[in-house]
Amino acid sequence: MTTLRLSNEPRALGKSGIAVSPLAWGMWRLSGDDIAAVRALIDAALAAGITLFDTADIYGCDMPAGFGSAEALFGRALAEDRALRERMVIATKGGIRPGIPYDSSRAYLAAALDDSLRRMGVETVDLYQIHRRDLLAHPQEVAGALDAMVASGKVRAIGVSNHAPAEVDALQAFLDQPIVATQPECSVLHTAPLFDGTLDHAMTHDLAVLAWSPLGGGRLTDAAHPAGALLAAQGAAWGVDAASAALAWVMAHPARIIPIVGSQNPARIAAAADAYRVEWTRTQWYAVLEAGMGSRLP
Repeated sequence: MTTLRLSNEPRALGKSGIAVSPLAWGMWRLSGDDIAAVRALIDAALAAGITLFDTADIYGCDMPAGFGSAEALFGRALAEDRALRERMVIATKGGIRPGIPYDSSRAYLAAALDDSLRRMGVETVDLYQIHRRDLLAHPQEVAGALDAMVASGKVRAIGVSNHAPAEVDALQAFLDQPIVATQPECSVLHTAPLFDGTLDHAMTHDLAVLAWSPLGGGRLTDAAHPAGALLAAQGAAWGVDAASAALAWVMAHPARIIPIVGSQNPARIAAAADAYRVEWTRTQWYAVLEAGMGSRLP
């Protein structure tokens, strides 16, 4: 029987020419003041073959250290070993401002990028993403801000997060370079991108798809959930856990989705690489989809 197999080989980040790993590590929950612990997370990701490191200026906003603190903590770890930067593709995001809540004006994005670079202690971001759509910013203004970032050499490639296909197209119409990545929420428990055109649009336009919350906020590791039970069984058949099977389920889609592993535990980050071991038949993959949806496909 034909199975869907995964590859751990690097692939292009859309049309950017930048090579990235099929898995990413995200810093949404990165916090604290222990640089040795942060370094352990970075080392675990690199040892697992992860080269794509995803953060955002707002990460840490709900922590005592506040807005920008995840970038700053990451930057402190990089400062202790400058050689780390050459082993990474760094992605960050901007445009969310607590209490506003969105600002993608040209002046704000320019300042936000400079602040992100300063906090991380780097001269260039490989991928800069508009975090969420600012309904009060014309896409031409946003495009002008992004074009200026690339022209300055501070950003290598641009992407979007939480954007609908039509919003991507509207922004692309005013840009001088391609949008290379889109970042939706996508998991067995959040299947909207499979049906709302997000993944079809990405495949049509050669956009890398970075999936946030691929474990459904951890719910897919619970065998009490019907989808979690199927993932646990599938994982056991290949000698991995339910979390790795959940990552593998997302990665099996032909859009070649790159799930962002959000764990702040070195062992869990290391285990993410087990996802490559899992194979799927179509019957198995669709059974998990139906269990996640809680309904049968037509």
